[in-house]
Amino acid sequence: MDTELGNKNEPEQHQNKKRMKLFLVFLNCMLMAIGQVAGPLLMRIYYLHGGKSNWLGAWLLTAGFPILIIPIAISYIRARAREQAGRLLVTKWLFGASAILGVLLGLDSYLYSFGMSYLPVSVSSLLGSSQLAFTAIFAYIVVKHKFTHYSINAVVLMTFGSLILGFHMNGDKPRGEPKGKYILGFFMTIGGAALHGFLMPALEFTYLKAGKAITFDLVLQVQFLISMFATLFCSIPMIINKDFQDISKEAAEFGLGETKYYTILLIAAIVLQFLVIGSLGVIFSSTSLLGGLVSSLLVPVQQAFAVIFLKEVFNAEKGMALAMCLWGFASYLYGEYQKPTKKNRPIS
Repeated sequence: MDTELGNKNEPEQHQNKKRMKLFLVFLNCMLMAIGQVAGPLLMRIYYLHGGKSNWLGAWLLTAGFPILIIPIAISYIRARAREQAGRLLVTKWLFGASAILGVLLGLDSYLYSFGMSYLPVSVSSLLGSSQLAFTAIFAYIVVKHKFTHYSINAVVLMTFGSLILGFHMNGDKPRGEPKGKYILGFFMTIGGAALHGFLMPALEFTYLKAGKAITFDLVLQVQFLISMFATLFCSIPMIINKDFQDISKEAAEFGLGETKYYTILLIAAIVLQFLVIGSLGVIFSSTSLLGGLVSSLLVPVQQAFAVIFLKEVFNAEKGMALAMCLWGFASYLYGEYQKPTKKNRPIS
């Protein structure tokens, strides 16, 4: 009788797990959406009205990591309530990998921050969308995700989209900004997209090589460590450059007022941490490729918000680059849909 009950419960348990997985995918995608749309807008406002520190912009991306203490604490309390010993789940391998990924994330944050300081959001978001192409390439190299005609098509289209923006640099350059700084911001953003494209498969590889079951509690601890090491990495040049001491001076001279200066930085730190949590969470609940797809899908939303709130110009070249981005995204998504469903296996 008990065996029959157990067999009947198995399909129900499978359905519950499937629903939970879908819920986690949806939740992490929503966190990504909030962070990816609001974060760059807030940082661009910071730079437009007197903000000067690129390292501060990079530091803000992960400085909100103490927020993760709340879900980690809840997880610990629940474990104690179930009479399970709350403990550090991270192995030496995961700790070392988290440290390396954290340093790379800090560097990636600086590249994006530098780009945002000189490029309009409508340009930086389109360039950033090329990370899907880099994700596809590095996912093939690192975690053996196979290339298809659709993924190759997506890579080519997004590359051409970036080239179109590159040929139209002068038309988008803000008034009074040196051309050299604009060009440097352009290539720094491309570099940030490439590094971000590597980070996502690298994290997926880290999970595959963890040597233990990857649970939600473990992912929270890994996220905390990655963000902590990224913040420490960005803090060192800020201390050397005395950026922390200059915050009060910068706030006093900020174009929108001191109160709005601190409000912008605080909200930016929170929503950018949402972006980090969502990006890492999508990899846990699905794959690095889905993270790249969602990031690219949010580009049109970023474009719309930049035009509405920052009064940025949306010209024909940006429209063509956006069309190529969406075409590449659709091609990639269709290719993923055509694949037979297979569970990810650890790499031997």
